[in-house]
Amino acid sequence: MSDGAISQDEIDALLSGVAIDGLNSSGHVGNGPTYHFDIPTLQSMADALKPKLEENINKTTSVTFTTENPVVEQTNRDHVLSKLPEVVIGINADYNAGVKGSHLYLMAPEFALKIFQLVSSEEATEVDDMVLSVVSEFIATHISAEIQEVESKGNASGLGYGTPETLNESKAMIMFPQGDFVLASYPLTYDGNAYTLWECIGGDAAEGLTKALGGGTDDSASLTPIDLGGMNAAAGGQAMGGAPMGGMQQMGGAMPNMGMGMGMQQPMGGMPNMGMGNGMAMGGMGMGMPQNMGVNMGMNVPNVQQLQYPNLQTGLNAGEQGNISLIMDVFMEMTVELGRTKKTIKDILGMGEGTIIELDKLAGEPVDILVNHKKIAKGEVVVIDENFGVRVTEILSPMERVSELN
Repeated sequence: MSDGAISQDEIDALLSGVAIDGLNSSGHVGNGPTYHFDIPTLQSMADALKPKLEENINKTTSVTFTTENPVVEQTNRDHVLSKLPEVVIGINADYNAGVKGSHLYLMAPEFALKIFQLVSSEEATEVDDMVLSVVSEFIATHISAEIQEVESKGNASGLGYGTPETLNESKAMIMFPQGDFVLASYPLTYDGNAYTLWECIGGDAAEGLTKALGGGTDDSASLTPIDLGGMNAAAGGQAMGGAPMGGMQQMGGAMPNMGMGMGMQQPMGGMPNMGMGNGMAMGGMGMGMPQNMGVNMGMNVPNVQQLQYPNLQTGLNAGEQGNISLIMDVFMEMTVELGRTKKTIKDILGMGEGTIIELDKLAGEPVDILVNHKKIAKGEVVVIDENFGVRVTEILSPMERVSELN
């Protein structure tokens, strides 16, 4: 009998989020959907990404990492938790165009700190916003490489993902995909130290990527011809392919020989011929019916296919991406804004030397970075030699930029 205490597994389940049908993929209450993934196809994608990942991290850090062969497997939340340290860096970048579904990257804090130290040439002992920003940018570059690899297969275009959301959390707080999902593990080594980048691809996203890569099974629906050869056993009759239909032999009256393509050659009694002509089988009635419309032919089945919706994602096509190079040397005004305030005309006219203007920003709060008077990022003021500068700490998402216009 339980003493009423909550187990550690139950705590982990509660912290990791609750699905509509119960708890999450850990299976404590609801197990979530079940998938059958084409692992070889996804393994080939990971193998193709291996040199690109190595090139990306070496270019980002200006040192040499060695990437080992990745491993792709079908797994679930509990299995992944056993691989992770107690605290992890999680980067959510769900696919939202072309392919849709959960997409999560994981790494140990030591790996994130090492990347930041190599990029910034600064020592860091704990993960802060600057570390997360560098990691997020590194992962965004890797996702772009993954999209290019998938689109290069020619079966998908217009793939997109949401703005990466990077967190430094206990592993129990990470929101994993529901049910079974695909885990790709990328081992890396640098200076004798081993690191791992884990990629979790949710079931829907994994199946979408597999289809885009030309793998998996055909999703189009197909109907199996019906075999009624043994069904009339339940009706007390024999097989319908050329033998009398048992209990249907005697229906009273003398019905003409309506073969109907089913071997019903036994006259059925004295029913009127119903205007069809004596001895006329339905196969030759000229009623627009197929000649083989009988149970023996398995019933002609229409070709049913899955409805494909058009891609409504608004983005640049290949031609527009190429034409952007025409304006790459156009100058735009970039401004760093410390803050703003409103004053009456009387107050403005009364200003003089020594007047202090109080702004709407707190001391130490990030400043706004504007391009052509539109806010695009936030940063912190730094001093470079004898000049002021600003270090970018956050790039505003498209939704945040739109909200600034209101």
